[in-house]
Amino acid sequence: MEARMKSRPNADVTTAVQHLYKAIHSGGVDPLLLELIHLRVSQINGCSACVFAAVAAAKKRGETDERLHNVVTWRETPFFTEAERAALALAEAATRIQDGGPGVTDEIWDAAAAHFDESQLSAINLEIALTNFFNRINRTIQEQAGKTW
Repeated sequence: MEARMKSRPNADVTTAVQHLYKAIHSGGVDPLLLELIHLRVSQINGCSACVFAAVAAAKKRGETDERLHNVVTWRETPFFTEAERAALALAEAATRIQDGGPGVTDEIWDAAAAHFDESQLSAINLEIALTNFFNRINRTIQEQAGKTW
């Protein structure tokens, strides 16, 4: 499979995305958790380019193979904290809305809110939304894993 587009986005798009990343990273969330969220959302959406990028970025930040291999099964493993589990549950619920599920229930929101303040929740929500945005673009243009960044 070959990517459908070869050129990079225009400068305005790049600048806008940089501002969004700045907002996300100013929210006070551990950058490693943001990478785990990016990975889980990308796994759900089947975005190979973003899965590849999330794993590479998390490893650069010191994440272990054990945890990276188990993000997809975070509920069944002992490798994640309660705060990480709450963030991953929020990410899944917000991402799977097209599946006809209930979306982000009060229970899921309250679990996340028990671990994160409003600034952090805002950053997590923006990370989820931006990841879904990139996943959809990459799936549309058939961006290849390992070739984007």
